Amino acid sequence: MTATIEQPRLQSLYNDEVKAAVLKEFNLSNVSMAPRLAKITVNVGIGRFLDNQKLKPEIRDTVIATLTKISGQKPIMLYAKKSVANFKVREGAPSAFMVTMRGDYMWNFLDRLISLAIPRIKDFRGLKKTSFDQAGNYSMGLTEQAVWPEINMAEVNFTHGMNINLVFEDSKPELSKFVLEKFGMPFERDEE
Repeated sequence: MTATIEQPRLQSLYNDEVKAAVLKEFNLSNVSMAPRLAKITVNVGIGRFLDNQKLKPEIRDTVIATLTKISGQKPIMLYAKKSVANFKVREGAPSAFMVTMRGDYMWNFLDRLISLAIPRIKDFRGLKKTSFDQAGNYSMGLTEQAVWPEINMAEVNFTHGMNINLVFEDSKPELSKFVLEKFGMPFERDEE
């Protein structure tokens, strides 16, 4: 008896429908020219929570627990590369936690982001269409971790936001936007 491994829902959707739709819509001649989602990174800045260049253990534990629950992977701590007096940051001080997802972790995270987390954002009117860079990568921010159903806010010491970056390969802003719309990403509507 052979066990079959099921592909994540959005990956199947991309392979079965979205890739062909992108090729047709933008008159791309080769399947290799279709944009591909390469990775998703999630960052949580902790610089403002530092107390005399030291990170409180409860803050560190909360951020690590949040990122581990929503991504399925353990985050790494990033340190300041240089000192900035205006921000009271010293070189080598903790500055952020980051997790990078690829493969099934990435597809499952994106599915939960689109179908579970974004609909729970308060006063949501759509994601900005202008948050694409020249390479077609998309960046967005969340102001609090409460939008994730995995997070029990009764167990959390403090609220924090996060930056989410969707990194595409072989893409441009219009191609990436088309792919994300096919996945169901709720962009803001044009004013008519």
